[in-house]
Amino acid sequence: MRIGTLIFALSLPVFAQEAAPAQKNAIPAEPTEAAYPALERFINVMEMTKARHPDVEKLSYDQLINQALDGMLSSLDPHSSFIHPEMQEMMDKDGKLNNEVASLGLSLGKNSEQLYLSAIEANGPAALAKLTPDMKVLQINKQDASKLSLKTALELLVGNAGQTAQLLVQDPTKPDKSEVTLTHRYIEERSLILAKLLDKNPQIGYLRLAQFGSNCAREIEAALDELEDKGMKSLILDLRENGGGDLHETVQILGLFTPPNTSVVSVRERNKAEEFLKTPERQRRNRPYPIVVLIDRHSASASELTAGSLKDLKRAKIIGERSYGKGSVQNIIPMGNSTALRLTIATYHTPSGETPHLKGIDPDIVVPFNDTDRDNFLKAARVSSLSPKEKEAFDKWTDPAIAEAINLLK
Repeated sequence: MRIGTLIFALSLPVFAQEAAPAQKNAIPAEPTEAAYPALERFINVMEMTKARHPDVEKLSYDQLINQALDGMLSSLDPHSSFIHPEMQEMMDKDGKLNNEVASLGLSLGKNSEQLYLSAIEANGPAALAKLTPDMKVLQINKQDASKLSLKTALELLVGNAGQTAQLLVQDPTKPDKSEVTLTHRYIEERSLILAKLLDKNPQIGYLRLAQFGSNCAREIEAALDELEDKGMKSLILDLRENGGGDLHETVQILGLFTPPNTSVVSVRERNKAEEFLKTPERQRRNRPYPIVVLIDRHSASASELTAGSLKDLKRAKIIGERSYGKGSVQNIIPMGNSTALRLTIATYHTPSGETPHLKGIDPDIVVPFNDTDRDNFLKAARVSSLSPKEKEAFDKWTDPAIAEAINLLK
């Protein structure tokens, strides 16, 4: 194919974008002619690479362009990616990519060359083992990963809580390889895992929300009713280690603590009017009591929107660590030839107009959380299953964030 022809073919999306009708808040399109020198530079680099690089088996046009697309999308944000044909086979009818191993806190991807870690959950075993997105996966349980399909690789990583999986991985920017052993964790199906009055401070209620699952707003409302009837005068809402979930449930939960019809979250997408999500028009109980929200570096997405909205509306104080920084919307967009894009198309914003996207939510009071604190925090949800030795050590631990919250609420 001649360079001029290829440039024209690649430029078609640019022309289509420029021809689109103007919309409110639209960002001016880059001049069409700016595409030509950029595309020509890309093609010249590709042709020089094909002509001179010694690894001929890696130099097909398909491989080079797909790898370039990988790099282009991953450079935009951690959540955008190019979906290769084998990955698209893992998509369900609703367009969801089923490539996650939840019990290990990781997702696998496969491009034209190898398996790689496409995503790492903020609070999972993979993150604690210092694994990062884009790492190459060289072996799974001692098997050569280059010979595995994505489906087979995912099947090899399935395990029950307490079982282990071995990975040999490599950071693409470094020569060293690392072998890690990951232990499958128990996946908590419940959203609200603790609801109680504090033993030594029975006027302070405590809710620990593990995720924003379906119907969790009703769970929280019922728990609040019970605690209020028992004399609760203030509340600690614990969102540490909470990776997010259902945005609709998030808005409903915010409606329990803020006035009806309050704008709590907005969605900003290019070339579209900002969409404002509001709390329900009716509120069954008024809950004016003081609230403290606990967050940590693993609080993400819906957790950040909840904490940020309550902070902006002067409805709660935030204690803990800066949150993870996930405040964006992704769409799966088919691109033909069994490929697709997972593309960030919008960002979520709190009432002040700020977004947690790539920034996180800053607490009002910073309370660091060390490894011992985090280990004990995770044990707090399953105290009854601890061994006598573990229980003895756990009973000696004081949660620093809860202690700070109690001091604030007294």
